[in-house]
Amino acid sequence: MKKIILSIALLSAMSVSAKDIRTLVVDTQPRMHCENCERKIKGSMRFEKGVKRVDTDLKTKQVTITYDADKTTPEQLVKGMQKIGYKATPVKKEEKK
Repeated sequence: MKKIILSIALLSAMSVSAKDIRTLVVDTQPRMHCENCERKIKGSMRFEKGVKRVDTDLKTKQVTITYDADKTTPEQLVKGMQKIGYKATPVKKEEKK
């Protein structure tokens, strides 16, 4: 009986941990050009549902968002960028991690 319960618990834990983590890379308009822009984007986007990580690159002026695809979509992330005054345009196809 203990083995059955342990097996069920293990299978449940495995199914819960199998998340669909993806990455979206976007350009911004207006262009991100300073550290204040980076702070604004990182500080706001981290509160969007499903966002796991936000990385910015001032050289390429791109934002890389790692998110849980079970909780949000690229369209919702773009809307999140619009809330803070940036038009986000995807530059790469989504990548699964």
